[in-house]
Amino acid sequence: MSSGNGLGPHVRDNSDGTICVEYEPKKEGRHEVLMSYDGSGVDGSPFSCVVDKIDNSFITAFGTGLVGGLSGDNVSFTVVAKQGTAKDIDVKIDGPAKVDPQRKDNPDGSANFSYMPMTPGAYNINIKYHGKPIKGSPFISKVSGEGRKRSTLSVGNSAEYSLKIIEPDIVDLVGTLQTPGGQIEPIILKKMENGELGVAYFTPRQKGEYVVCVLRNEKNINNSPFRVKVGDKEIGHAAGVVVKGAVTEATANKSNEVIIDTSNGGYGGLSVAIEGPHRSDAEVYKIEDRLYTIHYSPHEPGIYILNIRFADEDVPGSPFLVNVGGNPSGRVRETVTKEVEQAQAVGAGTPSEFVLQIPGTNPFDMEASITNPDGVSELCDVIDQEDFHYLIKMTPKTNGLHIVSIKHKGMHISGSPFQYSVGQLSHGGPHKVQVGGPGLEKGEVGINNVFNIYTREAGAGILAVGLEGPSKAAIQLESRPNGFVGALHKVTKPGIYGVHIKYNDVHIPGSPFMVNIAPDSGVARQISIHALKDKGLMIDKPVTFSVAFNGAQGHLHATVRTPSGSHLDCLVQEMDTGVYAVRFIPKENGVHYVDVKLNDAHIPDSPIPIMVGSTASDPAMVTASGDGLEHGKCGGKNKFVVRTAGAGSGLLAVYIDGPSKSALSCKELDEGYEFSYTPFCPGNYLITIKYGNIPIAGSPYQAAVTGVGRKPSPVVEQSSMAVETVEKKAGAGNRARKLQGDASKVIAKGPGLKKAFTNRVQTLTVDIKDAGNAVLFVGMISPSGFPEAELAIKKVSQTSYTVNYKVQDVGEHILHIKWGDDEIPGSPFILST
Repeated sequence: MSSGNGLGPHVRDNSDGTICVEYEPKKEGRHEVLMSYDGSGVDGSPFSCVVDKIDNSFITAFGTGLVGGLSGDNVSFTVVAKQGTAKDIDVKIDGPAKVDPQRKDNPDGSANFSYMPMTPGAYNINIKYHGKPIKGSPFISKVSGEGRKRSTLSVGNSAEYSLKIIEPDIVDLVGTLQTPGGQIEPIILKKMENGELGVAYFTPRQKGEYVVCVLRNEKNINNSPFRVKVGDKEIGHAAGVVVKGAVTEATANKSNEVIIDTSNGGYGGLSVAIEGPHRSDAEVYKIEDRLYTIHYSPHEPGIYILNIRFADEDVPGSPFLVNVGGNPSGRVRETVTKEVEQAQAVGAGTPSEFVLQIPGTNPFDMEASITNPDGVSELCDVIDQEDFHYLIKMTPKTNGLHIVSIKHKGMHISGSPFQYSVGQLSHGGPHKVQVGGPGLEKGEVGINNVFNIYTREAGAGILAVGLEGPSKAAIQLESRPNGFVGALHKVTKPGIYGVHIKYNDVHIPGSPFMVNIAPDSGVARQISIHALKDKGLMIDKPVTFSVAFNGAQGHLHATVRTPSGSHLDCLVQEMDTGVYAVRFIPKENGVHYVDVKLNDAHIPDSPIPIMVGSTASDPAMVTASGDGLEHGKCGGKNKFVVRTAGAGSGLLAVYIDGPSKSALSCKELDEGYEFSYTPFCPGNYLITIKYGNIPIAGSPYQAAVTGVGRKPSPVVEQSSMAVETVEKKAGAGNRARKLQGDASKVIAKGPGLKKAFTNRVQTLTVDIKDAGNAVLFVGMISPSGFPEAELAIKKVSQTSYTVNYKVQDVGEHILHIKWGDDEIPGSPFILST
């Protein structure tokens, strides 16, 4: 006990396999009970217990639940007070996840508490007696174990409102909503399934008339503004949602069905999250309007939590505690970690090199180039080394963000293009880790499947690569210079494996990658492809090639992945014994990947990249800039520009993931496209920009959004917009040298500034001595509104120019003189004749 004098406890046998230990504390403080059986300590000994004195009666708290436990297990503790006063004991638990303690009050004054923490971390257990905290409260209970795996779904069409008009192009439309209270909010517009224009995520919070304005180029479109009347039935309320199905019991590795009926819930967004000791595969299907079915399949048995929310509130009964039975999947997890140091900064003019392993390539078809911040590209040296390793050498001439492209047969390899900082390195973070290689797309048992990890732009950190699947994986990570890490994985059983890549304990974008590991491809290696044209193909023109079995036996299957991300089946037709023709018709420009498999095993060179349309549609030539890529304001327009000049034409797609949906709109510029997004709540938003389904260098970007907004969604919400770009010619645009001139220092004088005379040459001088560097613009408008016919500028000394003009019309002439973008003092000058 606290004073050091032992108390002789009384041990009583209950004759039922349990014993009772009794002692009466005489002082407050922490007591320890040492217990041994046959001379050896009992598991858990010494047992700790805290004794406090409140209102002249002792109160005691003890039990393992006050110290710690395992996530997903029930942990318990007991609080003992004066007989008959258990109701005066109050317990609250705060921690990384919500827990509801179960309590049982006993007549002897004790109360038994149990709780099930689902997430590891520190939980604060606050115990009060007669409203006063007892000594030691809050107790910190450290819960260990695996973090909860979370699978989420967001169902957008549960909150759509049709405006009942057809609008073919919605890319440049902007919408606002005025609430009955007079507040104006941005809205997300979408094309409904029937082709009508609608409001996505319409969640009215109050009754009355809402006014929806839809603008194109800041002007209302036909029929805008639209008026929407909202009554009690339309306001989103979770209480009206009915849930049936597998919400208490479920089976692992089987599809469990939950039916959600939102027809009496008004307008609101529906979100579903499944948390548990393992991941769950989850899909949503729309049965009919406002009636949905969710299919979820947990990978392993255990206790899972099913959260169903509608209009930002839990539906009745949510969160549901689901007891998942069934057999374990037998999936095995293996993880390897590596400490990655900050990459060394490389200065301009310093030779740089890095090594990449790219299996299945031909050294004669490899090329690499580096593009500097001004858009000037030059080729790098590619040196072939053993086992498909390539040494790439380059010497950047300037500081700044460069773009490195590595191509095989003229097409970017997986993971290319990527950024390469010369000079100061960027701040980085897990979202700046890039990966690529065949080992993330396909694999085979018994051989090393290879991919490359690029961490240079992510800064220092701990890299973890894990594989989860039917067999234990052997994983190797090899360090390479300048921020590259090589990864190899080898497994012994075929099946679907999850490749988990984390940086500083955060999943990188796209992780986990699901990879189909085929059995030993064996006979698939014998198959060869003939007469395949992989460039110069056109939309709506069939692509045909032949496949020779060369004695192999089995079922041939071919699919094509399009630049927009969809999958098409190819037509496979037998032409002769062991010779098949494969045919498909491309519908979009960009790189298509053709998967050709025999008995589910890829044949050599599959997936095969083929280019449809212009080979100039190059994601390495696309750059993005603007404040909106780094930070933004809640409820306001945040802008960034994607420059596509010189990159050909292709599908430009922007995805924004974050704690809320974002209203996205796009405006065409001479050099590319300006995107504006309006997020509805603060937090970090990930902006992914893809061109022809390939992320541009530097994507994804992370923007920190601040300000006051709605409550964040419990699931990650995605907003997206795709634009079929038109080819834009590269002017100097953003790459023109920035000149710093001061127009206020320019002096203009001479008789030509006082008055104009018809058909007589007038002269004035412009002195730019102290005005820095800029472009001198001189222009004159006649009374009819057209530029004057005769106006000339001549340099007379290093810093002065003469301007001569002759006017023909009678009236007011306006003379503009600008230095850079600004008018000089006195300009525009009004000259009358």
